[in-house]
Amino acid sequence: MTEERAHARWPELVATVLLALATVATAWASYQARQWTGEQAQSYSRANAARVESARNTGTANQLTGIDVATFIQWIDATAHKDAALATFYRARFRPEFKPAFDAWLATRPLVTPNAPRSPFAMPEYRLAATTAADALEKKAASNASAAAVANQRANDYVGAVVLFASALFFAGISTKLQSRGPQLAILGMGCLLFAGTTIWLATQPLA
Repeated sequence: MTEERAHARWPELVATVLLALATVATAWASYQARQWTGEQAQSYSRANAARVESARNTGTANQLTGIDVATFIQWIDATAHKDAALATFYRARFRPEFKPAFDAWLATRPLVTPNAPRSPFAMPEYRLAATTAADALEKKAASNASAAAVANQRANDYVGAVVLFASALFFAGISTKLQSRGPQLAILGMGCLLFAGTTIWLATQPLA
């Protein structure tokens, strides 16, 4: 009689174990979802900060380029009027970042060489540190935005796992209310399969 009673109650025991495991798994998946949501927020924050700095450096680069253009035009004007003293005056005031490009441009003999670059600004030697920094920050922003998108997807995956574990909880709870053995085992089996499949799937997911 005891063996028959134990045999009759084993679905309830399985349902109880499933309820316990699914409850823990639901809490754990919820925690991971929150952690990935936090990662997403931090990555977006870093991306925005990098973009702000990139824009600031781009603005600085534009201002410096404007200064270089202005002094170069004055030098061109003085040279065209054959005012050597004034041309020397402006040339002495070229910014350090502009001088290598200007010297390289002069070496092409632009006044007598038809195919020479039109200005020092077309020379590869014309490089601004602010522009380089802006480009690097923009790449950093893009990388952080990408990381935020990945974190968002992983948070969504864990939220999906919460829903699946909650469904397994539902099936386990319902199975204990059924009196008919066939439907009870079918519902319990669905809950076990859902729990096992979700657990295996989550085992392949990274942790926050």
